[in-house]
Amino acid sequence: MKIATHTLGCKLNFAETSHLVRQFVQAGYEVVEFHEKADLYVVNTCTVTAVAEKKCRNAIRQAVRQNPAAIVAVIGCFAQNAASEVWKIPGVTLVLGNDRKHELFNLIAQGDALRSSLPEEPKSFQLSYSQGDRTRTFFKIQDGCDYFCSYCAIPYARGRSRCATIADTISMAREIAASGAKEVVLTGVNTGTFGLHTGESFLDLLLALDDIDGIERYRISSIEPNLLTDDIVAFVAHSKRFAHHLHIPLQAGSDKVLTNMRRRYDTGFYANKVQLIKKLMPEACIAADLMVGFYGEGVSEFEEACAYVESLPLSYLHVFTYSERPHTLALRMEGKVPIGERHRRSDVMHAISERKKRQFYAENAGREAQVLWESDVHDGMMYGFTDNYIRVRRPYNASLVNVLQSVVLGTLDSRDDVFDI
Repeated sequence: MKIATHTLGCKLNFAETSHLVRQFVQAGYEVVEFHEKADLYVVNTCTVTAVAEKKCRNAIRQAVRQNPAAIVAVIGCFAQNAASEVWKIPGVTLVLGNDRKHELFNLIAQGDALRSSLPEEPKSFQLSYSQGDRTRTFFKIQDGCDYFCSYCAIPYARGRSRCATIADTISMAREIAASGAKEVVLTGVNTGTFGLHTGESFLDLLLALDDIDGIERYRISSIEPNLLTDDIVAFVAHSKRFAHHLHIPLQAGSDKVLTNMRRRYDTGFYANKVQLIKKLMPEACIAADLMVGFYGEGVSEFEEACAYVESLPLSYLHVFTYSERPHTLALRMEGKVPIGERHRRSDVMHAISERKKRQFYAENAGREAQVLWESDVHDGMMYGFTDNYIRVRRPYNASLVNVLQSVVLGTLDSRDDVFDI
C-alpha cells in the first residue's frame, strides 16, 4: 500500500502529518510523492485565510484525479470548520477534524469512513514531531488558543489551549535527540500558554529543554508579545542552545486596530519588548506577523502603521491580507476595507519588509556565525542557517551535513537572499 500526503499551513500541521505517516510506515506502507499514484492520500488542511482554503480544495481534487479509486482523507483545520463543504467535493472518502485526525491510522485499518461523523471541539492533545529532515524537526508542544482575537477562526478549529506535562514533553525531546536531529523548532498555536492549565510554565519548559544533550539548537517558532516575558528574553539571551531568533506577532501598527482585533497589548508595549531584545541580543533576528486591511483600518491608521513599523528594529515581516473568517467577531464590525485597497496595502508592507531585511543582512555582513548545514544540494552548493536565521551557502561537502560550523558571512547574493562563504 502506498500513502501520499500534502500539508498546508503552519509548522504544527507538518509535525502532525509526520507523526501520522510514521504510523503507516510502521504498518508497511510506502511513502510516495503527492503527484504520484497512491492508495491513500492525506490532505492536512488550513483555514487561516480564504486563499489557504482554496489551496486545500485544489489539493483534494488533485488527489482524486491521481487515483479516483484511492482513499482520500481530509484532515485538520478546514475539515474541522467546514466538514459539510469538504464532504461535497467528489471523491472524498474520509473527513476528520482536529478532534479525531489522530485516529486516522486506526480508522483506515478498520475500514471505517465515518461518513456520518461531524467534528466536535478538539479537546485531546498529542505530542508529535516532524521527521525526514534529519537536520531540523518541528516539535508540537502545545495546541489550541483561548484568545479568540476578532479576526481569527483558529480557536474554533483547534479548540482551547492544552499541552502535555513538562516530563512527557522532555521525554519526547530526548526521542528527537536520539533520532539525530540537531535543530528543534518549538511549535504550537499559542506556545506561550504552555502549562497554563497544568501549573507549569513555558519558561520552565525552556529551562528543561536547554539541558538535553544531542540537540544543538532550539527555535521558538512564534510567541505572543504579552507572553514573551522579560525573563524569557533574558533566558534566550544567555541560554546554551536557544537561537537568537524570535517570531513575535504584531498584527497591526495602530492601537485603534489592535483594539478592534482584541489583541492583548498596544504598540508601546510591543516596541518596548523589541527594544529589550535588541539590547540583550543586538544581532537577534526579530520577525513579525502583520495584517493589512482589517476592519477599522482607515487611511490614517495604515499610514500610522507604516511609520510605526519603519521605526522598529524588525528584521522582516510576514504580511497577511485580511480575509473574512466564518464565526469571527469581525464579521459584525464596521469599517470594511475594499479588497483592492487591502492588496495595495499588502504591497506597501512587503516593500517595507524587504528594506528591513536588506538592512538586517547588511548589519550582519562580515560577522562570524554558527551555521547548521543541510543535506539539500542545488547546483553543487549546500545551504544552512545561522543562529539568527540568515541563509548561507558553500560548495557541497557531504561530511558537513547536519554539522554546526563557524563561518564568516561573506558576500550577499541579493537575488537569492543568501551569503556565500
